[in-house]
Amino acid sequence: MLDFETTGLSPAQGARITEVAALRIVEGRVVERFVTLINCNVDIPYEITALTGITQEMVDQAPPVERVLPELLRFIGRDALAAHNASFDDKFLQAESQRQDLQTGYGELVCSLLLSRRLLPGLDSYRLANVAANQGIRFRGDAHRAEADAEVSAELLIVLGQRLRQHYQCRHIDPALLAAIGRMPAAKVPAFLQQQAA
Repeated sequence: MLDFETTGLSPAQGARITEVAALRIVEGRVVERFVTLINCNVDIPYEITALTGITQEMVDQAPPVERVLPELLRFIGRDALAAHNASFDDKFLQAESQRQDLQTGYGELVCSLLLSRRLLPGLDSYRLANVAANQGIRFRGDAHRAEADAEVSAELLIVLGQRLRQHYQCRHIDPALLAAIGRMPAAKVPAFLQQQAA
């Protein structure tokens, strides 16, 4: 489970990473973590500090992205990668990798936001805080900090896996199944899951 804090919404508009948390999930448990602030030599906008609490001084003293990114890619390896709104985190990972002429090697890309929309229909909002509250998942740290968001996203992914087992009788849940559900139109998900259970 990956979560980035960034200076803005899009690397195409010059936004860069300020913090990363990557949590390895094995059999429904977080077993390993990679967490650090990152110095990309950019100015931190006031509104980002107000939202995240990450200050210019914090990133100025953080390890440089040139050191962090290769370590992060080694940590991820060929595992599946998950995030809440995965396309956001993936585009930053791809942009920073391209800057350093590095290749990402992860397998499936799993989005807990898309999975939540498919498996928890009818919520007012699928922002992480809303879905977590709906499922009784609490933040143990500050929201909009990478580790706290990654922990809640990991818990949510585990809960969604349990829902697939209990509600849809899916016996074998793997990243390929989760990614397939996320890519599928919502209307087709129930029939697909009935087929998986059978």
